[in-house]
Amino acid sequence: MARVDICVCTFRRSFLAETLRSIALLDRGEYEIRVIVADNDAMPTARELVREAAREMPFPLQYVHAPGANISIARNACLDAADGDFIAFVDDDEVVGREWIRALVEQAQATGAAAVLGPVRAVYGQNAPGWMVEGDFHSTLPVFVNGTIRTGYTCNVLVRWSPPFRDVRFDPALGRSGGEDTDFFNRLVALGGVIAFAPDARVEEPVPADRATMAWLVRRRLRFGQTHGMLLGGSRAATAVLAASKVGYCCAMTGLTAFSPVKRRRNWLRAVLHVGVLGGLIGVRQRAHYGEASSP
Repeated sequence: MARVDICVCTFRRSFLAETLRSIALLDRGEYEIRVIVADNDAMPTARELVREAAREMPFPLQYVHAPGANISIARNACLDAADGDFIAFVDDDEVVGREWIRALVEQAQATGAAAVLGPVRAVYGQNAPGWMVEGDFHSTLPVFVNGTIRTGYTCNVLVRWSPPFRDVRFDPALGRSGGEDTDFFNRLVALGGVIAFAPDARVEEPVPADRATMAWLVRRRLRFGQTHGMLLGGSRAATAVLAASKVGYCCAMTGLTAFSPVKRRRNWLRAVLHVGVLGGLIGVRQRAHYGEASSP
């Protein structure tokens, strides 16, 4: 019987209750499941919510106070508390499908992968712009390069929790700016780990109004690019030249696709991504964005 620890990091987000309700409805199959919630707030603001959720949870539910307003601290607290064969991460603004854990574990067992990613489908509100809904700019899927997934994300993932992967941790230096998950999976792959994809391990994420804007998408792509540039190895000069050429190409494509609301924005966001890569290569400091939520 596989043992799975489901980890949820939270920071002043009431939607956590919905996330935990969806986990409670999981088809656990033959797996032994435990849930760990790491509260990243300075005060244990999520403790009572977790205590209430535990009354309806069919699995053990452990609360961990991991203060610091630094997502790496919360994720590492989950890793330190975990003792299962696998660890799953899902965000505190998502809901999981009934077959979520089953699909992830079955893919891990079938492939022997060190990590298995699942898709995150964005759920848009009625006021979201038409071009955003049509282009589905917020959903998350793995990126395949020559048929291989080279890095991952923590909003829907299962990690095989055995040596040598058991020693990998999230970098606190990236825990407020972002990129800690990219760094984590890069090191997992460097240890020989393979990342697989389970298309049936679906998770849904409602898109709040403050994220349903082009400005938010631009900031997000810029940060992704900065992280990628910062972590790249090899000749930085050659990489910078390549990134600059991609910026020029994407800008040209933005002009050529000006007639299409979706294609124009998609090309512009690609240009912004490569601008971020240039910034990461030359050491432009990333803006801290995590831990800035308003008081409960």
